Amino acid sequence: MPSRPPSAAVRRRRRQVRTGVMLAALVTVVTGGSVLAVNQLEDSEVLVRERCSATVGTDTFELSPTQTGNAALISGVAVARGLPARAASIAIATAIQESRLENIDYGDNAGPDSRGLFQQRPSQGWGTEEQIMSPLYATGAFYDALVRIPGYETLPITEAAQIVQRSAHPEAYADHEPEGRAFASALTGNSPAALDCTLHEPDGAGDPLAVSAAAEEVFGPLGGVVDSTTLTLDVSGTSGWAVAQWAVANASTFSITSVSHSGLQWGRADGGWTATTSEPGIVTVTVGVTP
Repeated sequence: MPSRPPSAAVRRRRRQVRTGVMLAALVTVVTGGSVLAVNQLEDSEVLVRERCSATVGTDTFELSPTQTGNAALISGVAVARGLPARAASIAIATAIQESRLENIDYGDNAGPDSRGLFQQRPSQGWGTEEQIMSPLYATGAFYDALVRIPGYETLPITEAAQIVQRSAHPEAYADHEPEGRAFASALTGNSPAALDCTLHEPDGAGDPLAVSAAAEEVFGPLGGVVDSTTLTLDVSGTSGWAVAQWAVANASTFSITSVSHSGLQWGRADGGWTATTSEPGIVTVTVGVTP
């Protein structure tokens, strides 16, 4: 005789047993995977999200290290040219809108031939494509156009940026005024110790000579003294803070581990600025060494 099919109750109990076995296996896999993942994370810095922040007053804004390095270049060029912090605010807000403060090599909103931090176009006389892809050249070209605008310092960012850029969406520049103003204030030195970066440990050794060369490309001659791990610069006042916070902004690029100026020190391992015995008017930049 053919066997009778199991009753509904039996089938239900069998499903419950199979489900229980599957859940137990899943819990074992997930738990084991979690333990493994935690152990791996304890030996790494995967959980650290690299970022830089500018805090001015009660407002704090964040950018990636790459974006912050570009903002520091834009601000440093303004300092080197003797321009007000307002010029840097306009330029940074413009670059955030045009390229997200990244040196992109493709057309974005401005057009298919637009390039670089400010999406400048060779077809509009900004320079060659190679020139525009140099952040230093592109920033200088932006300021050359900006300073020709009468009273640009008192114009709304939207108006000043639009006269320079001739954008199809001029109202968008105003959206980035708060973060542009905060990063410009920090990176021009007008807000001391206002920039902080949270970073992984350096991948390798740093080179103080490379830091010195990059800083002088932005600020002009600084007359630094270099040894195997340290760059010392005699730069005081607002310019000193601009150079110091430029170094913090570029800590990821140059494996910088600490920056000190006027009694305060930024440390890569701890983050933030703390009191130290550094001399007034001296910027000291220390780089990582090979383990």
